[in-house]
Amino acid sequence: MMNVKLSKEVSEAISEGKPVVALESTIISHGMPYPKNVVTALECEETARNNGAVPATCAIIGGELCAGLTRDEIEYLGKAGTRVTKVSRRDIPIIAARKLDGATTVAGTMTIAAAAGISVFATGGIGGVHRGAEKTMDISADLEELARTNVAVVCSGAKSILDIGLTLEYLETKGVPVISYGTEEFPAFYTRSSGFMAPYMSSSAEEIARIIAARSRIGLDGGMVIGNPVPEEYEMDGETIDRAINEALREADASGINGKAITPFLLDRIQRLTGGESLETNIRLVKNNVELAAKIAVSLASAC
Repeated sequence: MMNVKLSKEVSEAISEGKPVVALESTIISHGMPYPKNVVTALECEETARNNGAVPATCAIIGGELCAGLTRDEIEYLGKAGTRVTKVSRRDIPIIAARKLDGATTVAGTMTIAAAAGISVFATGGIGGVHRGAEKTMDISADLEELARTNVAVVCSGAKSILDIGLTLEYLETKGVPVISYGTEEFPAFYTRSSGFMAPYMSSSAEEIARIIAARSRIGLDGGMVIGNPVPEEYEMDGETIDRAINEALREADASGINGKAITPFLLDRIQRLTGGESLETNIRLVKNNVELAAKIAVSLASAC
C-alpha cells in the first residue's frame, strides 16, 4: 500500500466522506512563470473550496508523497520552478528514495490521488499521442495511467500540441470513457473545437458523478476523461494558436528537444509567440476545470 502524507484538511475530508478534488503540481513548477504559477495554484484551491470541495494539491516533498500542500510548499515549488523534478509514475520511487522534491504530472498526480482515496482530479489538459508518434513512439504516460487508475480527470481535452485524433483512438483502445461536457466535440485545450467528436456528451455534473459511481460499482478499473471546453470568452483564435504550435514544434525539432522536456518547452514557446495570450487562456481554463471537478465531487459524495 502506497503511503501518502495528507494535510489535516484533506485527511478530515476523506475520513468524513466529504468531496475532495486532486490538483497537480507540474503546472506550478513547469507550466507557468513565477509568480503567476503560485497565484494560479492558490486561486484553483480557492475555486474548489468555493464550489464545496476540499483541494488536494499533490506533489513529492522531501521524498514524501503528499496530497494537500501548505501555502509555503506551493510558494516553494513556484519559486524553484524547473529545478524541481517533473514526476510521472516511473519517477516516483527514485524521487522518494532520494528524498527529493517532485512536481507531479497528470499520471503522477493520479497515482498519488488514487492511493489517498481521491477519485476526482482537475488539470489543464491531459498528455497524449504526440505528433509524429508513428516515428518517435512519443506517447504520454498519462494515457496508460488513465487505463489503470481509478481517477476521473476533468480537463480541457488533450493539449493542442498533440495529435488529438490518435489520442482519442488510444483512449478507446485502452477502454477509457471520454465524455465532453456541454458539447459533442472534444475540446482542444486553447480552443473549444478540435474537429473530433467525443464518444459521449453530458451537460450535467450530477450525471457524470453517476457514471463515475457506476464504473466503480460495476468493478471496472481505470479512469475517465471529462473534456470541459475553455469558456468562449477566453478561447484563442484557432489559426493563431496553430501557427504558434507549428513554429514551436519546428524549434523543438531543430533543437533536438524530446521526451518529458518537450511539453514545458512547447508551452513556454507558445506563450512567447502569442504574447502571453496562451498563458491567460491556460489560467482561465484550469480554474474552469476545477469548478466543474468540484461540482462532480460534491455530487459523487452525495451519491455515496
